[in-house]
Amino acid sequence: MQTMTLHETYHKDIYLWSQENAKLLKEKRFDEIDLTHLIEEIEDMGRSEQRGIYNHQVNLIMHLLKWDYQNNIKSKSWRVSIVNARLAIAKLIKDNLSLKSLPADDLGDAYAYARELAASETGIHLKQFPPECPYTVEEILMKDWFPDV
Repeated sequence: MQTMTLHETYHKDIYLWSQENAKLLKEKRFDEIDLTHLIEEIEDMGRSEQRGIYNHQVNLIMHLLKWDYQNNIKSKSWRVSIVNARLAIAKLIKDNLSLKSLPADDLGDAYAYARELAASETGIHLKQFPPECPYTVEEILMKDWFPDV
């Protein structure tokens, strides 16, 4: 049976690929490392943290909109989703301090996405939600803040 190269392993079994590269790094066998894919994976790790913050922010804003615009059916699960998203964002930022400005930087885009999701999920016409985010980043991330509470 023929052994796969690290380059081939990357496309067939990423876990095995990562373990083999880690082993080569520990053994300082740098000339055998799949450097091209290792660089891609390291860059993607950073993008993954960014996507995590962004996705939690979208979910958080969507639930804040639902909370704000469906006063008569505020749900305990919405509150839990809001708290969970805030905690997740805080943890990701605590672990990646260089991403602290991301919620503010992405607010407009995250709001546009959350607005679409809120309209789709609630049946409220998109035009009923403000075109710009009605909440500040500070309010969105504030531990106990809820619209109109």
